[in-house]
Amino acid sequence: MFGRLGAPEIILILVVIILLFGAKKLPDMARSLGKSARILKSEAKAMKEEGNSSQQAPASNEQPPAQRTIKAAPGDVTSSRPVNEPTDSTQR
Repeated sequence: MFGRLGAPEIILILVVIILLFGAKKLPDMARSLGKSARILKSEAKAMKEEGNSSQQAPASNEQPPAQRTIKAAPGDVTSSRPVNEPTDSTQR
């Protein structure tokens, strides 16, 4: 439908983004995007590890999941928050 984007189109898109958001807000937006990507990556890794450990562990010896803290960046305590793991009520 749109075809491939060439260099002139990409440059035009970047110029429009800079005009819309302004040069002052772009670093903050990039930083928050990076934090979001790190959080998403760590959560995906934790879910994968949790899935692997639950397949190997026997079902009769289940313990409640421990509370863990999600951090956006090392040393960034302002965005840390404790998280309770969701319980799966569909399994019996």
